[in-house]
Amino acid sequence: MKKIDVSPCFRSWQILTIIIISFFAHQSTFAARFSNGSNGSNGSNGSNGSNIQEILVSASLQPLPLKQSANAVTVIDREQLQNRLALNVTDLLRDVPGVAVSRTGVLGSQTQVRMRGAEANHVMVLIDGIEVNDPSLGDEANWANLSATDIERIEVMRGPQSALYGSDALAGVVNIQTARARKPATAELFSEMGSFSTNRSGLNLGFSNPTLHASLSAHHLETDGENISRVGDEKDGYRNNTVNLSAGARVGQNLSLSLVARDQKSTNQFDADADFDGLIEDRDRETDSKGTTIGLTIKYNSSDDRWRHRLALSNAEFDNNNFSDGRSDGATESSKMRYQYVGSRFWDRLEQQVSILVESDDEEYRQSGGYAFGPDANVKVKRQTESLALEYRLDPLEPLTLGVSARHDGNDRFDDAETYRLEALYRLDAQTRMRGTWSSSIKNPTFTELYGIYYGFKGNPDLKPESSIGWSLGLDRNFTRFDGSASLTFFKAKLDDEIKTIYAADFTSTAKNFDGTSDRDGIELSTTIELNPNIILTASFTYSDSSERNSMNEEVRELRRPKHIGSLNVAWQPASSLMVNANFQYNGSQSDVYFPPWPNPMETVSMDDYTLVNVRANYKINQKLDIFIRLDNLTDEKYEDVFGYQTLGFGFGIGARYSFWGK
Repeated sequence: MKKIDVSPCFRSWQILTIIIISFFAHQSTFAARFSNGSNGSNGSNGSNGSNIQEILVSASLQPLPLKQSANAVTVIDREQLQNRLALNVTDLLRDVPGVAVSRTGVLGSQTQVRMRGAEANHVMVLIDGIEVNDPSLGDEANWANLSATDIERIEVMRGPQSALYGSDALAGVVNIQTARARKPATAELFSEMGSFSTNRSGLNLGFSNPTLHASLSAHHLETDGENISRVGDEKDGYRNNTVNLSAGARVGQNLSLSLVARDQKSTNQFDADADFDGLIEDRDRETDSKGTTIGLTIKYNSSDDRWRHRLALSNAEFDNNNFSDGRSDGATESSKMRYQYVGSRFWDRLEQQVSILVESDDEEYRQSGGYAFGPDANVKVKRQTESLALEYRLDPLEPLTLGVSARHDGNDRFDDAETYRLEALYRLDAQTRMRGTWSSSIKNPTFTELYGIYYGFKGNPDLKPESSIGWSLGLDRNFTRFDGSASLTFFKAKLDDEIKTIYAADFTSTAKNFDGTSDRDGIELSTTIELNPNIILTASFTYSDSSERNSMNEEVRELRRPKHIGSLNVAWQPASSLMVNANFQYNGSQSDVYFPPWPNPMETVSMDDYTLVNVRANYKINQKLDIFIRLDNLTDEKYEDVFGYQTLGFGFGIGARYSFWGK
């Protein structure tokens, strides 16, 4: 692969800062060029001035108006989801500032999401309030199986969230809400076919009235894929079936109940380096995955709404079976049972709010060995975490909002841990706000790092948790002369006791806490502009510098973390019945590792930057029938997110959506 210079495009933060400040300072001139006086929809990175108060986010123990949150939060709403016609949630996350996505090949392949230069298992993922980070997959969410078909909205909260959400939220939280019924009765059927023999279809049903609502969705995705190795021609396919249920009832004026359940099954074919020559070869390998979640929530609010209570019970189970040449190659299972209570008290004076969280997590991890693992690979371990968190928020002055939170985690396998969070938000005027946060976070070692047994890898039960301290400063501006907004965030974090995989000369490996500090610094910039009632632009840019100390105590660049990420999305509605969406995604150069044949040592390689162009069009034939077309990687860009794993070139899809009633 071609070597390139990985030095940053912007060598001076001062220069970039001056440019950005000038942008905000001269927004009146900028706004005048595009002023039209219209009111449009919110962009992917926040909201315009007309509706910012209507957006509630999960950056607190109680749903919080976005205008009162000091977090950097991106909200992808229902309208954007429909316009983008994405196959997978990660296709949408590539547009979010501070987020880097890497996929080992084609659709359905292992996918990792890193936030602000942190590790992939430092991001907590929630679906309808239930954590779906899989303990048997290194505490990472199985992003490959998160279809975007039945999603209502996505919240991305960047920055440490451990003080509220615990160990898995060291770098941020992605909160996914599935579709909800909005009308008395709805029924929708959709189908799509496209390149690589890709087929997608599904059915959405729902009903809603003042006291009861229920939604049921079922969808299927299947593709033959392409060959992901650099040699051979065997295609690597993927199949996914997902069923999602959501129901709720209001019992009286103050009591409500809700139930959510989700069942997902998938099969993913992949290649691997079987002869340890450093190259991915065609191999008949397959992973069958199953994930099941169920959750029950009870909410009770006092008559004056000054007391709010929420009791939630949830269980998540995951099962992953690996096969090589048709033979079992090991399996992992995990489960997480969570009991959670949140109680809040509100006061009018200074708009004070006090919330308490009591939580108990029971986790279990099981690994059974196949022919390649041997009899010593069988593992079964459990751990329990008891947590208590407090949050206090107030508005001491009209333009100022303050918040403080603290959490205590008592784990039966590690020392007790405390994490804290301070935040402040100051509104300079009706359109401008400044925000800042300071947070401490932890990440417990994963079951895999502690006890996992794989090819040449054996876990280290003596690991201790990682710890992090970070801060952020942000500026948000809504434009008054035209419908738009801009957001700027500086962030910095230090990670101690980072857990890394250490390789010996004989290629055996284990996990180890590294001495020294890993640094993650950067800048996030996003903007939404409504050029006219029919054209909305959203753009984002991230500069991220992530470094760590290697075994020689040298400062080196973290792997698979591009310094520069950018996106531009153009939503154009040339007619009332037609919507066109053009999306440009830039991923800067990044480093990865290469394992040459023994006895040569591991090498660090530089991977080229790339730009993806994706186009979507949706045409409404009548009130019940829509047809749409999807064009992916329009320029047929050749690129790799992970060294040695090829990705898809140009692809397309065409489909239709029919509503039986309730359109």
